[in-house]
Amino acid sequence: MKGLRGVWIALFLVIAFGGLLLIPSGVLTEQKPALSKDDCIKCHTAESTEIMASGGKHKDDVGCMDCHTGHRPTSKNNIPKCDSCHEGKDHYKLKDCLNCHKNPHTPFNIVLQGQLTDPCLSCHKEQIKQLKEFPSRHTARACSNCHDVHRKIPDCVKCHKPHNPEMPKESCKNCHKAHMPKEVKYGPTTPNKDCGACHKAAATQLAASETKHKNVNCVDCHKDKHKAQAACNQCHDKQHPAKMLQKFPKCSMCHNTAHDLNNFTPAQGQKPASPPAAPTGKKK
Repeated sequence: MKGLRGVWIALFLVIAFGGLLLIPSGVLTEQKPALSKDDCIKCHTAESTEIMASGGKHKDDVGCMDCHTGHRPTSKNNIPKCDSCHEGKDHYKLKDCLNCHKNPHTPFNIVLQGQLTDPCLSCHKEQIKQLKEFPSRHTARACSNCHDVHRKIPDCVKCHKPHNPEMPKESCKNCHKAHMPKEVKYGPTTPNKDCGACHKAAATQLAASETKHKNVNCVDCHKDKHKAQAACNQCHDKQHPAKMLQKFPKCSMCHNTAHDLNNFTPAQGQKPASPPAAPTGKKK
């Protein structure tokens, strides 16, 4: 009887051990649950709200687990370095990303502190090219003096007085580019009053003129580039007789200036014609 009991016990152990061998190994080990961003949101509500509002590509192209590959306490440091993803551009070689990008969940809410120029130039290369090729007082300023908030374009009148009180602040950029302000360029519809704000003498003369030039726009003669002067024959193809032009080869020798066209002055180096002699009353 004892021998039969031993046989049953042995058989039971063989069946039990064989059954364990048939169970998948993963079932006997602790299973880690697969997490999704929906799981992250359950606890990290503030971060979720920020990234949905201002996450940029961190919202659309990257999931929580793409950056945070582990979770504490099993992961001692689950905050990745920026250059683990961001590489290949000069801007990504800068140190201390968090100096400007304070919150990686809102990467474009950039805080600019102090006198900053070099970090800006790692992206904005065309602007520094203009500042160097066309030097002005703006060249010596730090980028953050004007752009104290990223992508902010300040009003020129914050520092500069308008040329005339009627000039709206938006019109500055019609002639002046901020990074090359002395390289003045303007469009074909620029009104005379904008030009006259600086060129007061010429504007006063032109306004008082009784010639057709009074109704001509400044930009019709001074085209394309500031201080450009048109040749008179560009408009006035019917010139004076050849003998007159031989004696007075330059229009300004008689017509003074285009802004005061009929203010005739003696030609340089020549004396005005003498008036006819008064009659003496004697008969021949």
